[in-house]
Amino acid sequence: MRRYPAFDPPEYVSWQADPALTREFHTAVFRDPRRARAIRKLGQRGHLNLYRGLLRFRLCDIGLARWVRQGIISKAWLGAGEEAVTVGAVHALDRRGADGDIVGPMIRNNGANLEMGVPAVEAFRVYLATSDSVMRGRDLHLGDLRHGVCPPISMVSSLAAVMNGFALAFKMREEPRVALTWVGDGASKHGEAQEAFAFAAALSLPVVFIIQANRVALGTPLYGSHLRGDYSGIGTAHGMSVQEVDGNNVLEVCGAVAVAAAEARHGGGPQLIIAQTFRMGGHATHDVREARATFPPELFAEWGKRDPVGLFEEYLCQNGETRETLEDIEQEVTQEMEQAAEEALRSRDNAPGSGEVMHDVYAAHGPVAE
Repeated sequence: MRRYPAFDPPEYVSWQADPALTREFHTAVFRDPRRARAIRKLGQRGHLNLYRGLLRFRLCDIGLARWVRQGIISKAWLGAGEEAVTVGAVHALDRRGADGDIVGPMIRNNGANLEMGVPAVEAFRVYLATSDSVMRGRDLHLGDLRHGVCPPISMVSSLAAVMNGFALAFKMREEPRVALTWVGDGASKHGEAQEAFAFAAALSLPVVFIIQANRVALGTPLYGSHLRGDYSGIGTAHGMSVQEVDGNNVLEVCGAVAVAAAEARHGGGPQLIIAQTFRMGGHATHDVREARATFPPELFAEWGKRDPVGLFEEYLCQNGETRETLEDIEQEVTQEMEQAAEEALRSRDNAPGSGEVMHDVYAAHGPVAE
């Protein structure tokens, strides 16, 4: 894909495929027979839709970063380098809006909204806090249950318990549906996340937890918060089935989630996936310099070679797709994101009125009176 020096991590600007990594990408896809079967079922159309999803997520983030530079918004929370953990997972689910599987993204999983069917314009409108956005100007944590997306919560571990609630409802209603959420390095240490793991296991809930292990919690590197250095024991401790994946390999993530979702859907209880990845930017756009000072340049260089978009492009081209086809898809998605941003800007002056403050606010006894 086209690279943007003003917005891409510097390691991506002059990205070139590493032959060893492209070979490993292909090998990993077919290492597990169960995942391989799920990946083969995608077919050519499914593979190209995964590519669209990666581009959509990356280009949406670039659009938001451009808005920061232009002074339209003050900051944005981006997923550069981690797109495959989101896109691969969502594409493995039953995406039928309110009647299908439910996902609960963290703010760095904004691509989940796009891939679950939330209009791209909402990904921009929510940052403008406009009254005509799906969040009605309240919050930049985007979600829409009509599309099967539970909005994120700032205290990211809290969503694990919320997704248990969806999963419990599915089980009680005997509906073959699955709830899925992502948990970050820092969030995995919170009591709510550990309680959610234990609760899901005790009740054998149809839920998939993905630990998005990006080696940093806000500004604390992994070695400052996690003694073991990995997460392999968490699933065993709570009695969950565990898979580990390369979080920058969109096909490996998709295959693993397909296996996990099938297990959970058919009574196998909660599933844990540990996705190894790396945050190529800051916690948000305001602290990129500090974030890059947290780790040595060599680590950024290593993970820069593992750009999820670039690696998947190489895989597709080595398996029969033409560069022209991929360029056409990129042009299509670029136009989609540009139109969404332009449409959102036309709503810029639609600030919510004071009458909005009491909408959708609930107390223990029911809706708050207006």
